[in-house]
Amino acid sequence: MGRMTRTIISIPEDEKQWLDSFGRRHRISSAEVVRRAIKKYRQAKTERNLAGVLRKTAGTWTSIKGDSQAHERP
Repeated sequence: MGRMTRTIISIPEDEKQWLDSFGRRHRISSAEVVRRAIKKYRQAKTERNLAGVLRKTAGTWTSIKGDSQAHERP
């Protein structure tokens, strides 16, 4: 893990209770729960962006007939 920066956030009481409970059940600190959640969120967002790009570009080579690998080979 790289350099850590300490920060203070405000969350609703029920979210804090859930955070503490989840941490106890998994034997990790609340801070670690938040770090893992942020990491997963960022990964999911990246995957959604990739899926969007693939969806938008699907079929862009429709003018090429036949085997696409044959088209790429010299």
